[in-house]
Amino acid sequence: MVTRSRSRRTAEGPRGLVLLVRVVGVWALTALILVSGAWDSWHTAQHVMLAKGREHGTVTLAACGDSACTGPFTPEDTATARPKVTVSLPVRHHVGDHVPVVLEPGTDTAVRSGWGGLLFAWVPLGGALLLAAVVVAGGLRMPRTAWALATAGAALLGGAFLTL
Repeated sequence: MVTRSRSRRTAEGPRGLVLLVRVVGVWALTALILVSGAWDSWHTAQHVMLAKGREHGTVTLAACGDSACTGPFTPEDTATARPKVTVSLPVRHHVGDHVPVVLEPGTDTAVRSGWGGLLFAWVPLGGALLLAAVVVAGGLRMPRTAWALATAGAALLGGAFLTL
């Protein structure tokens, strides 16, 4: 049986508590990062994923800025035509391109539909996965979990890049 001095026994108690608080804090930070990324992504992704009953159509790009393009909306089915809608697109698109979109209800804002739009909507979650990987690797010393998070984030960002 190993006997320890009284000072050694009392020193283990607070050290264990500090370790527990650190681990819980890092897990809470990781959860906050991931939930924030998912929440930000959901604001756009819901229009692409739950597109039933929404207005579908195409936008012919008439003018493009740094991060958004505008143009007339040509509807499919029962949607109504609109002279000008705004769609957030990367700079790869050019004036004259036809982009399939879904309109946000009650607005003149469009979201790109299809796989490209779906992956582009989840880009904030991909960034959150990469950031959470760094936190998990450094704060929790869990390299396999960190690599899994980083791989998922990189795959999501890479898929969004390739489909746009």
